[in-house]
Amino acid sequence: MILIKTPEEIKIMAEGGKILAKIMKELEKKVRPGIKTLELDRLAESLISCPPKPWAADDKIKCSFKGYKSTDGETVRPYPFCLCTSINEEIVHGVPSNRVLKEGDIISLDLGIFYNGFHTDMAITVPVGKISPEAQRLIRVTKKALKRGIKKSSIGNTFGDIGNTIQRYVESQGFNVVRELCGHGIGRELHEDPKILNYGKRRTGEEIKEGMVFCIEPMVTVGDWHIKRSKNGYGYETTDGSLSAHFEHTIAITKEGSQILTTP
Repeated sequence: MILIKTPEEIKIMAEGGKILAKIMKELEKKVRPGIKTLELDRLAESLISCPPKPWAADDKIKCSFKGYKSTDGETVRPYPFCLCTSINEEIVHGVPSNRVLKEGDIISLDLGIFYNGFHTDMAITVPVGKISPEAQRLIRVTKKALKRGIKKSSIGNTFGDIGNTIQRYVESQGFNVVRELCGHGIGRELHEDPKILNYGKRRTGEEIKEGMVFCIEPMVTVGDWHIKRSKNGYGYETTDGSLSAHFEHTIAITKEGSQILTTP
């Protein structure tokens, strides 16, 4: 069931989204050759525990991902970090570690926060130093695919319209969208209905209505779109080792149109 949020609830989520966007901006500034992904996670956690002004620590902000339990078959494993750091062929849910970023890498930073009773979630893909023209184009296309998906997120359209728009644009650029992972509703729970695919047919799926809040997150690959589980047991990566990029925003559907909540 898709839960409808009140204007007051959306206002709270917008406040949380602003905090998240500011934290993400600080993390993006720190991405450089030579830094460990574990350092980025520690920075994310410190920024959440001491959020940027004008928000205060008593605003009840915490990591959405740390301790989050995902089900894989019969195993339930709490995620041990605040931040997901996915490098190169890693698509999502990469685990921070002592791995050092090097010139030419690309890294997806995925972060969620819980603010005054509600979650918000966002992701960006960032170049590490100078990257290849192909990697630059992959990042640019994925970011633009998200913008196109958001533009389709209006009252009366369907979730199939969003997926179809993302897929057609990405494939027109010679890339592929991941089929086995998707966006999601969000609110008091990190993952709510509906599932939002990055592919599909027009006029299919649920109709978009005022008060819906959800995350659109295109995951795009240079090569084949099939995925496999990473050795760490949490992440996913491309089966052919090709580069992948990921962008995500939390958006709300209002009378005025789609409102991006995860923006400063």
